Amino acid sequence: MNQLGSIGLIAGFAFALYGSVAGAVGGKLRSLRVTRSAERAVLAFTVMITVAVAALEYLILTDDFHGAYVASHSNRDLPLYYKIPVLWAGQEGSLLFWTWLLSLYSALVVWLNRKKNRQLMPYVVAVLMGTGVFFSLVTLLAANPFSELSLANGAAFRPPDGNGLNPALQYPSMVIHPPMLYLGYVGMVVPYAFAMAALLTRQLGDHWIRATRRWTIVPWMFLGFGICLGGHWAYDVLGWGGYWAWDPVENASLLPWLAGTAFLHSVLVQEKRGMLKVWNIALVMTTFFLSIFGTFLTRSGIVSSVHAFAQSSIGPYFAIFLAIIVFFSLTLLFLRLDALKSENRLDSVISRESGFLFNNWVLMAAVFAVLWGTVFPIISKAVENQTVTVGASFYNKTTVPMGLLLLFLTGAGPLLAWRKTSFQSLKRNFAVPLAAAGVVGITLFFAGIRNLYAWMSLFLSAFVATCVLSEFYRGARTRQKFCRESFIWALYNLTMRNTRRYGGYIVHLGLVLLFVGFSGLAFKSEGKALMQEGDLLRVKNYLLRCESLTSGDTPNYTYLRASLSVLKDGRALGTVEPERRFYKASQQPITHVALRSSLAEDLYTVLAGQDPESGKAVIQVFVNPLVAWVWLGGIVMLLGTLLVLVPSRVDREMDLLQAQPQAAEETQWL
Repeated sequence: MNQLGSIGLIAGFAFALYGSVAGAVGGKLRSLRVTRSAERAVLAFTVMITVAVAALEYLILTDDFHGAYVASHSNRDLPLYYKIPVLWAGQEGSLLFWTWLLSLYSALVVWLNRKKNRQLMPYVVAVLMGTGVFFSLVTLLAANPFSELSLANGAAFRPPDGNGLNPALQYPSMVIHPPMLYLGYVGMVVPYAFAMAALLTRQLGDHWIRATRRWTIVPWMFLGFGICLGGHWAYDVLGWGGYWAWDPVENASLLPWLAGTAFLHSVLVQEKRGMLKVWNIALVMTTFFLSIFGTFLTRSGIVSSVHAFAQSSIGPYFAIFLAIIVFFSLTLLFLRLDALKSENRLDSVISRESGFLFNNWVLMAAVFAVLWGTVFPIISKAVENQTVTVGASFYNKTTVPMGLLLLFLTGAGPLLAWRKTSFQSLKRNFAVPLAAAGVVGITLFFAGIRNLYAWMSLFLSAFVATCVLSEFYRGARTRQKFCRESFIWALYNLTMRNTRRYGGYIVHLGLVLLFVGFSGLAFKSEGKALMQEGDLLRVKNYLLRCESLTSGDTPNYTYLRASLSVLKDGRALGTVEPERRFYKASQQPITHVALRSSLAEDLYTVLAGQDPESGKAVIQVFVNPLVAWVWLGGIVMLLGTLLVLVPSRVDREMDLLQAQPQAAEETQWL
């Protein structure tokens, strides 16, 4: 199977190389025959990389420890549920997985565009397969998952068991968290490929944006959901009481998501007013660059992170590829500036165009701040030969005000008119949301909330929620009046007629829920004590009593478990049982957090260790308000994005109107 996997990789590299060259040649010569050949190479590339993935997964599932990758990341007693994600648990397997997802995206692009976008497709294939060349080459030369173990004399070596999966990854959400992130990272190559194809062919209207709208939304959705799952994993597994630590690898996933968010908003201005053409191309380039940069940070070992892979030799490969992306993209953009002139100018600062523009400025300022904090240790090491780490306080001071401004724009933007908003319109549209937010703000103040950022977050959350719900209410009431429908049916028809607009509003509601959850960080409480049977620990209005300490053994790990009874304001809530596990194969310990969660707050208990002298358990307890709203917000954002992806009547009408001239152009090209 190692040989079969290697053959698949080599053949995949060959097909990707051919597809890249043939795509570029087919576009240059306007040859349908060469272009079709390049597209068939994409499908062959997909088949070969799939063979390699299947071979590696077979080696993992059959416990073939002759392979170095399987021996390093799996073991016999590992549950089947966790053997499947061994595929992406290590450096070599994750790069193969990255390449496989790229092949699937590429094949899907070719299949769905077999009868449309024919002018763009040769160069789209060339860019997709050029990226495939890089990843398959790196996997072959620097991170081959099919390397075999051998003794010093060259004889084959098969250990009796493997080292096992990293204990931190043996958690249910980690089975889907990395694939979600990879689907986000990898998917950003598709809009980039279409943008480069548009530049190469000078097809720089908004057609390429319409062709790639869903190709941008889908990876953005996966990336956002993956980030949320990662936060949930960090909260449940790492045992430090939080879900976001501004870790470099966490930041690396956030950066392309922020840039992609900016692009998804700014394209609306180009579609509606023919503006921001250069900006939109630049945002696509930036999003793709940051996706590759995030992959580079995770795998190069140049930053210290609990999430990063071990330091390896692949860093220079990624550095060269990033340099090629920058040079190719900026050169092509510079050569096409004359064809990217805006069709209109900004008429007023108080307009929807300005709202989207301000939204973009805030998002890109956040990208710059997070990127600067992430790479600063690398810069300080290069300049002064001393690694200076940027702490969470830097990110909080810079990004929290930006986040609050972004939250305000989320609600205010839809209330502004295109071109120019009159004073009467401002007064009419903002009166109810500001009044509702004012009532909430006054109530919060008299309830004792004095933390400025938390108060502002909840105040603005009320403002945005009212803005969004008002849009739904006004639209449904208008439709109810003119179409004589019930309010519920009118609301449904309104939403389904323009899923892109109203799905976006639901995403905004999810963002509101996220900020409500973030506000709870200002009211966090914690306590810590050495405990044995009968000992008490009070944290805030909770009283915990240690009922027992028990130890046990499973084939995969041993454990120490504390049973703690919980009282809140004198009322019994049952027991919680945090654990400390020690995994046999990897010889690594890990915490297993016990949670009691509600919409109001979480009781978060951790068995951090055992005192060597007294034998008592080290129990740490956090009371975390409003955390459940973070996870609820992530789910609502996911549902809203899925609604955006549903074709609406407005989209179908628009596509029908623009299909005939596009078809005529493509027929002439062919």
